[in-house]
Amino acid sequence: MGVLSNKIPRDELNPGDHIYSWRHSYLYAHHGIYMGNGKVIHFTRGAGQEIGTGTVLDRFLFSSSPTNPSDSPCPRCGDQSKDAGVISSCLECFLSEGELYLFQYGVSPAVFLAKARGGTCTLARSDPPDDVVHRAEYLIQNGFGGYNIFKNNCEDFAIYCKTGLLIFTTVSVGRSGQAASVLAAASAIVSSPLRFMTTGFPGLTAVGCGIYCISRIVSDIGVRRDVTKIPVERLVARSTLDLPEVATELHKEE
Repeated sequence: MGVLSNKIPRDELNPGDHIYSWRHSYLYAHHGIYMGNGKVIHFTRGAGQEIGTGTVLDRFLFSSSPTNPSDSPCPRCGDQSKDAGVISSCLECFLSEGELYLFQYGVSPAVFLAKARGGTCTLARSDPPDDVVHRAEYLIQNGFGGYNIFKNNCEDFAIYCKTGLLIFTTVSVGRSGQAASVLAAASAIVSSPLRFMTTGFPGLTAVGCGIYCISRIVSDIGVRRDVTKIPVERLVARSTLDLPEVATELHKEE
């Protein structure tokens, strides 16, 4: 595993590791927590909705569910194509024939920016493995709220298990580096009027890259100020609310 790739051999995995696998020609990555003994706990919205928008466009999108109805059900997991929420799968079903990658925690700003695509690392530090495993096991029994592609997706779930951190504002993107990268790219595009302050294409490119990098850094959970650490037991006790609302209420109580 190096700066440009987080690929990791299976025999180097440890319980509590945050892992991911790219889907559909690197369109997006699906994230989960490795529990040991070939098992992964992860958060999914269900078939056809993993990267869904809640609109008619969802029929054109694919799922991160471990298996599809047309496949032969996994002898260990069964048919999970219609399962939604926090589920447990074998490593083979989680990977869905993709490669295995390890999400990195506590990286330096230089390494963070070197990995130009979000959803692979964070500046935040991980809690001990026992705490990570405990959160994942607790949430598979009690759920992780409603799925939201920008504020509460599979990467958000894994990052919460690793850090215990939640965003307590409701007007910003969640913990997901993938979602933050999408918004950062949008910010860079919207900033195109700044071309009038540059001297041609090289200057425009520099401005766009600068805005993209800054947007990614300030959105990372390791540097954000609108985060709070919430024990999983308190989080689940407010499970009738959306997670941003839960985090906001618990933050006010502290």
